Amino acid sequence: MQNIDLNLLRQERLKCLDWKNIKRYWEAILALPNPSNIQIKLGDTVEIITSGLTSKEEQYIYDSAKLMHPWRKGPFQVSETFIDSEWRSNLKYNLLRPHFNLKDKIVGDIGCNNGYYLFRMMEEKPKLLVGFDPSCVTYCQFKFLNHFIKSDIKYELLGVEHVEFYEHKFDLLFCLGVLYHRADPIGMLKSLFKGLNNGGELILDTFMIDGEEDVCLTPRDRYSKMRNIYFIPTVSALKNWCYRAGFDEIEVLDIVKTEASEQRRTEWINTQSLDDFLDKNNQNKTVEGYPAPKRVYIKAKKLKKID
Repeated sequence: MQNIDLNLLRQERLKCLDWKNIKRYWEAILALPNPSNIQIKLGDTVEIITSGLTSKEEQYIYDSAKLMHPWRKGPFQVSETFIDSEWRSNLKYNLLRPHFNLKDKIVGDIGCNNGYYLFRMMEEKPKLLVGFDPSCVTYCQFKFLNHFIKSDIKYELLGVEHVEFYEHKFDLLFCLGVLYHRADPIGMLKSLFKGLNNGGELILDTFMIDGEEDVCLTPRDRYSKMRNIYFIPTVSALKNWCYRAGFDEIEVLDIVKTEASEQRRTEWINTQSLDDFLDKNNQNKTVEGYPAPKRVYIKAKKLKKID
């Protein structure tokens, strides 16, 4: 594959801010108040604590956040506005936290959404944080939050296919909930491998099915009402994908069934959620009759180069 002009691509991607439905988000961000006293707390809820805002300014913050729904990742507290996201992302972050060390490292989050995990990672003192996500909606959500947080996080409107061409190689890459959306999972894993420094690590989660064989489920049409789900492997098959992509060591960190305590409908998404995706008579099945969503979390290491 030839090299990609990322600067040209960045310019093209930013044109989305002129789209009619996105432009109103951007205009709302530009008009946000600028409180002089801000405190940031990076706990399970990423909290932006302000003082001195008028009731009109507080209402504007709430209305602007509501405008940018759906909020998939979070939660966030922005002054008096609590953004109760669809996913309680703190559960995943806390599950993974014992398995990584970010201090002084170059770290990337592939499919970073609105940046919840990146904001949480700030307290680990990495050298650089970079988020990759081509969604203009989540980009605006990040800009809304970062208007107050004022972090040095770089948010790139780029996809996983651009990681290997990025200006930096990464010491650690997170790729959470992306692999099953790709029609070529091994090709995606190769791109991640090429984006890592030697000795670098990948932390990944994806849907899985039970079984000891090296096989995967390929939904005929939809999985949990989603069309863009292509391959759901056994853990053994996922390990083989990683080995074929070049990784040398694969460690299973955890296996977790998705529950309503982690993913549910809230006023901040205004769409269906987990309960709507499962069989009403058997919560162990999706509405299509497939095994209900279960995720495997792995850590894979790059110990050598590969052509």
